[in-house]
Amino acid sequence: MMFTGKTKSGFVYCIPEKRIRNMELLDALTELETNGAALPEVLKLLLDDDAKRKLYDHVRDEDGTVPVEAVMTEIYDMLQNGKQAKNS
Repeated sequence: MMFTGKTKSGFVYCIPEKRIRNMELLDALTELETNGAALPEVLKLLLDDDAKRKLYDHVRDEDGTVPVEAVMTEIYDMLQNGKQAKNS
């Protein structure tokens, strides 16, 4: 099974269920609540390299930087969308 969807900003994603159900992802998300430095680990566990590159390109500023806040917002949207799909 795949978790697919689109974030509020229009980023389309497809995440294998196996990645969502990974205990290491839950550990990293828990760490992220108090330590922003855990974001790269969350990304590594949630998205494959191609999806991560696409996400970065999606949120990239005009000057070429990838804002941390924008990545966090996208990850939050993906997880919220997955939660809603599971509950429906």
